[in-house]
Amino acid sequence: MDRLQAIAVRALGRPRKAQPAKAAHASADVTKIQFIVSFLSGKLYLPVYTTRTACFGFLRAALVLPPVLPQSGAMDSTPKITPWSWLMIAMLGLTWGGTFLVIELALSGGMPPFWLAASRITFAALLMCIVWGVLGFPLFAEPVSGKNWCNLLIISALSSAVPFTLLAWGQQYVSSGFAGVSMAAVALIVLPLAHFALPGERMTPRKVAGFLVGFVGVVILIGAQAFQSSGAALETPGRLACVGAAACYAVGSIMLRRLPKAHPIGLTTLPLLIGAGIILPTAWLVEGPPTLPSSQTLAVVAFLGLVPTAAANCLRVVVVRSAGPVFMTLVNYQVPVWSVLLGSLFLGEALPSALLLAMSLILSGVALSQYGALKRLFSR
Repeated sequence: MDRLQAIAVRALGRPRKAQPAKAAHASADVTKIQFIVSFLSGKLYLPVYTTRTACFGFLRAALVLPPVLPQSGAMDSTPKITPWSWLMIAMLGLTWGGTFLVIELALSGGMPPFWLAASRITFAALLMCIVWGVLGFPLFAEPVSGKNWCNLLIISALSSAVPFTLLAWGQQYVSSGFAGVSMAAVALIVLPLAHFALPGERMTPRKVAGFLVGFVGVVILIGAQAFQSSGAALETPGRLACVGAAACYAVGSIMLRRLPKAHPIGLTTLPLLIGAGIILPTAWLVEGPPTLPSSQTLAVVAFLGLVPTAAANCLRVVVVRSAGPVFMTLVNYQVPVWSVLLGSLFLGEALPSALLLAMSLILSGVALSQYGALKRLFSR
């Protein structure tokens, strides 16, 4: 098994031993990385086939965006789940399903965890700032109070800088399977928070049952090895870091929904800019001045900033503000499924024997929790 396949095994749920990161230089590995990047970029309908052309394609797309995009809904509006909502969460599940593998590649290429988080956020922030500038820097539809600006600052930290750092650090000491289970738990954290904080997002027995069934499906898919000890000295803090990242995403989504009517591009860009301002000095203090990684690792980091950070966060903001944070958490149940399927498709990994059972439970959980939305979708 070559280096990339060994990394992929860890990314898809095997326990990961704590050891110093080593650079991977095999040309076969680079070819596979480029192939994965090309596939994911194509699925996002970006006209790109390498990281460099992806950046130029992203900026060219910004130049043809309309000068005014619709403002996203305020928190007191009823969540609206449309066919576009289902398409967007499918795209997000696919994108983020391959992200754990790419993070492992960057870490193995010599990027320390804090600088990895800082690099991807900063790269995404710069790209989104160009897009935002082309649109004229729109943000809130009307003047807002200082409280809303303070909430936006907190959302910025909870949506990017803090969870990215916690995950990058925690994955050094826990199995990637445990990280996947932690992300699936976001749905279970959001459900009670939304019940008390958001109108139109009330808990019902059917919703609770659906999310629990889906979570069981995720646990079965990842397997019991997710809860096995990695043997690392800092395993317990690493697990707490992963759970903390899940809580950050949950609270951030609730707060994002509660903001007044605002432009989705502005709500994507400003948190990334603020997050970059938080994580850059943190990375410098914790890990010292950055060192220049190899060009291959820089390409991987650029891809992380472009696709799963910049582009995917645009979709995330739109989904949370239109369909609601509870609906958005369905992405967390898709991520491990896509991780397994992509590993089988691109790396020749054997599909787990419990795949069909796990997928059946996940789909049943989604259908149960979103029965009303699915009924409206198929009755059109």
